[in-house]
This record gives sequence, structure tokens and C-alpha cells, in this order.
Amino acid sequence: MSYKNLEIWQRARELSIEIHAMSLALPKFEMYESGSQIRRSSKGVRSALVEGYGRRYYKADYIKFLIYAQASCDETTDHLDTLFETGSLTDKNKYDTLSEKIQILGRKINSFIQAVETNHKSPK
Repeated sequence: MSYKNLEIWQRARELSIEIHAMSLALPKFEMYESGSQIRRSSKGVRSALVEGYGRRYYKADYIKFLIYAQASCDETTDHLDTLFETGSLTDKNKYDTLSEKIQILGRKINSFIQAVETNHKSPK
């Protein structure tokens, strides 16, 4: 099995690609400020999932990186909200779609953390 088989990683990958594309359509003054921040936080979700998966034999490390992924997901939500609230992102449909995908991903990461906390056993 690979981290690429994890639904949460697949969703994080898709989301980071969509956020990247959205950020490139922002006004130029946002491209290197908030645009850069939201690109980094969305890509941070998937990177933390990958690093956590690489440490999956160590339950505490695995959970730590899953929590980092959750925090980056929350950060991405805040950046998206700020872009929309300040009028830099004007496409309400794009905002609503991305916001919903981020919320679903956050819930799935949270459920995955709970499953790892409850069921994770290190291989012998």
C-alpha cells in the first residue's frame, strides 16, 4: 500500500491543484501574498499526510503529522475566506466549491486521526 491509496491524500492532491489554479487567476497584487500563502497551506496538507504515512510505524509521529495536515487544512480555509471577504476572489461558485471540498477534507482527516488513535497497531 502507498499513501497514494489514501482517500484523504487523493482529496488533498485534487484540492491543492484546484487551489493552485484558482490562485493564479487572482489579482497580481495577491499572487505573491495571499495567493502564495494559500498555495503553500493547501500543498502542506498533502505533504504532511505523506510524511505522516512515512512514519506510520510510530503511532505518535503518525498522529502528529495528521494533526499538522488538519492544521494546514484549517489554514487553507482561513486564506480562502480572506480572499473572498476582501474581494480578491470574486467567483462565488468557485469559493463555495473550494470551501465545501476543504470542509469535507477536514472532516475526513479528523475521522482518520480518530481511527489511527483507536486502531493503529505498530507492525512487529
